[in-house]
Amino acid sequence: MILVVGAGFSGATIANLMAEDAGEKVLIIDKKKHLGGNCYDYRDKNGIMIHAYGSHIFHTNSVKVWDYLKQFTDFNTYMHKVIGLIDGIETHIPFNFNSLYDVFPKSYAELLEQKLLDNFNINTKVPILEFQKQDDDDLKYLANYVYHKIFLYYTTKQWGASPKDVDSAVTARVPVYLSKDDRYFQDRFQGIPLQGYTQVIKNMLKSKNIKVKLNTDFKDVDWKRFDKVFFTGSIDEFFNYKFGQLPYRSVKFKLETHNTEYYQSNACVNYPNNYDFTRIHEYKYYLNDKSDKTVIAKEYSEDFELGKNERYYPIASDDNYELYHKYLYEAEKYPNVYFLGRLGDYKYYNMDGAIARAIELYENM
Repeated sequence: MILVVGAGFSGATIANLMAEDAGEKVLIIDKKKHLGGNCYDYRDKNGIMIHAYGSHIFHTNSVKVWDYLKQFTDFNTYMHKVIGLIDGIETHIPFNFNSLYDVFPKSYAELLEQKLLDNFNINTKVPILEFQKQDDDDLKYLANYVYHKIFLYYTTKQWGASPKDVDSAVTARVPVYLSKDDRYFQDRFQGIPLQGYTQVIKNMLKSKNIKVKLNTDFKDVDWKRFDKVFFTGSIDEFFNYKFGQLPYRSVKFKLETHNTEYYQSNACVNYPNNYDFTRIHEYKYYLNDKSDKTVIAKEYSEDFELGKNERYYPIASDDNYELYHKYLYEAEKYPNVYFLGRLGDYKYYNMDGAIARAIELYENM
């Protein structure tokens, strides 16, 4: 008998593979009242599919992950674009060639575009902290403009720290893109599940070999009676925080319903310099839901506090990784317990990365 803790994509993937491929009996538990973890979505009274924990856009370059997930859902062809409000002007994020013409006079935009083409390869992404290392005065001005108008205050709001104190793997997610491609992701496969993410998870767990128990805390289960345990919760929680808590950033969402067909021009609008929220999501764009009302969510970043909010983003730092590896070393005492997922691995996975990690773990067992 197999125990899987957590019914998000990591847990659902390993549960499905253990049940359907290996023929094992699986119990999957989650302390939430719903499936899907932080990918949980639902249709509200207006017929709009709400992403309860913020916008989730599936994207991957992995044929293996795409083919695996396509067993359980069909996708639309939605390709995500992000708008940023810069000095009252809407422009695309990441900052690209089109953004130049949105925020600068045409003659200066043309000059900057030519200098960029002279100094960088087209269709490349340059992390903003690298992009600042310019000798040319015009490119140096552009680098400082992008840094201050798009990156500095947004990153400070999101992570509660100066960009220079944020891990490079995180800051690389906000590059300057030498392209006219306005999409936020360039992955080969992109889209939103046509029936939503919660239904995908339900389909993954339909096996006769899988039993699901929600509203069930790991602490209330005798996990030692199981042959194998797959734990997708936070690894420090498994060990009752014996070495201390691993830090995370959290997010809260303020939902608002408006009596208008659309509230904003795009599914996601970032506010790098204005207001205390980081961005506004408008959910009906994702599945092209029809309603004379619309639902938005204002997103506020905050520190994770145990018992108060949800863990979202592991905070990458040497000290935090050192603490994580203390727990990883402790985990070696339990050879039948496997840790995975964003919380179990203390790693900033996208959805496809979480699925790929679960598949890889199963194949390597």
